[in-house]
Amino acid sequence: QVQLVESGGGLVQAGASLTISCAASGSTFGRYAVGWFRQAPGKEREFVAAVSWNGRASYADSVEGRFTISRDNAKNTVYLQMNSLKPEDTAVYYCAVRASLIMSMSASDYSYWGQGTQATVSS
Repeated sequence: QVQLVESGGGLVQAGASLTISCAASGSTFGRYAVGWFRQAPGKEREFVAAVSWNGRASYADSVEGRFTISRDNAKNTVYLQMNSLKPEDTAVYYCAVRASLIMSMSASDYSYWGQGTQATVSS
């Protein structure tokens, strides 16, 4: 079992930056892929970014060049640094762990999910 706790969400203005974190329990975290997904009101959950066990990352087109996912396996933590935020980035952000070395952009490939953290970007 892996338990995930997200933190760092908040309210910021458009153009600002925000970094959210995902802390995980479990000694095997370093061998798992981790993804960030988000869900805006009235919309389906969508892929944002993911990182494989070795740090290789993938991003949704909508955040490419603005968001950076990183991981610190010693701290069992994954980060999502969000720059140049836009109002359309407003959503609840969820981190998820896949019991695999390799990342995926599909939510159904992830077995463990956090409770989410709200990020709101005002115009």
